[in-house]
Amino acid sequence: MKSFVSERARGLKPSGIRKYFDIVQTMPDAISLGVGEPDFVTPWDIRSAAIRSLQRGYTQYTGNRGLPELREKISRYLEERFSVQYPPERVIVTVGASEGIDLVLRAVCEAGDEILVPDPAYVSYAPIISLCGGVPVSVKCDAENGFIVTPRSLKAAITPRTKALILAYPNNPTGGIMTEAQLKEIVPVIEKSDLLVISDEIYAELTYGGRHCSIASVGNMKERTVLLNGFSKAFAMTGWRVGYVCAPEEIDKAMLKIHQYTILCAPRMGQHAAVAALQEGFEDGFAAVEEMRSEYDKRRRFLVKSFNEIGLTCFEPRGAFYAFPSVKGTRLTGDLFANRLLMTERVAVVPGDAFGECGNYHIRCSYATGMAQLTEAVERISRFVKRVGEEGKK
Repeated sequence: MKSFVSERARGLKPSGIRKYFDIVQTMPDAISLGVGEPDFVTPWDIRSAAIRSLQRGYTQYTGNRGLPELREKISRYLEERFSVQYPPERVIVTVGASEGIDLVLRAVCEAGDEILVPDPAYVSYAPIISLCGGVPVSVKCDAENGFIVTPRSLKAAITPRTKALILAYPNNPTGGIMTEAQLKEIVPVIEKSDLLVISDEIYAELTYGGRHCSIASVGNMKERTVLLNGFSKAFAMTGWRVGYVCAPEEIDKAMLKIHQYTILCAPRMGQHAAVAALQEGFEDGFAAVEEMRSEYDKRRRFLVKSFNEIGLTCFEPRGAFYAFPSVKGTRLTGDLFANRLLMTERVAVVPGDAFGECGNYHIRCSYATGMAQLTEAVERISRFVKRVGEEGKK
């Protein structure tokens, strides 16, 4: 019998993150620094809002765009927190920010269109671009420049077939951010080449030492920017799968049609929970978000200091909840380092090459876990690095 699997699907590589997550499930004594999921439980007021919606029988579909109350609150939230103005009628509530990425790429990609992706970057961008018929093109980013997209690196990657640039800051896996000044530097390049920007801002609230700046708030960039965000990271709501996307009118209409045919709407109970998350935030100044960010900040500083003391040179992340140390000094690639560390010391990290070629000699470590586990993980990693160093002297 012939194969019915498409060439695009056959060519997809399995997720480099999930591979290690699956292995860890078979190791009861392992410590996982692999998956980017907050160790905080969703605040009770948010959970209780979902429970109340079930008790009241709110189990029907919502409109395709999502609950009007939620879209109104998202509109207010974006304006108050990030100075970006989108009316409720231009907000689409999605099944996590992940659906938003899929929606916009399906809406804009023609066969052969080149989509620029920072390297390193989140593992899903390139595969989804390929599934949509586009061509992912890396924009090289390095630690010396803070892992950001620069005018020079951007110009080097642009060709006549380039259609869009994905910006993902704060960045997964590096923790790099782009300031307003840095964003302003790349705007002329974007405008000159007439590019669309797909701005994934899921870690916007997890910025240390200042407020996140959205490129949609810079100059006239809103008219050529699709903004993606959600509730997973900042509100400890990963499993609820509630995100949203805001875009220029033409792209918004195209995404809504795709959303109508593929998803219909995000789960109603999760939308009620998201309403409560924002309402509580407006009332108490987003105290729960601030508390989580403060805790992540402590872990961030501990992990970066520890890695540098061990001898794993570590760029200081200024956003998200990941550290991206270099393992080049061990003479191991990130993949070899991660495999041997897991098998000998039972610590799971993600090889940096899962996020692009620029990560070949890095590993990604999530500090979205408790200090006790982080402390133990550091001790095990230190032991492993010393052993590898001794082996190299023989």
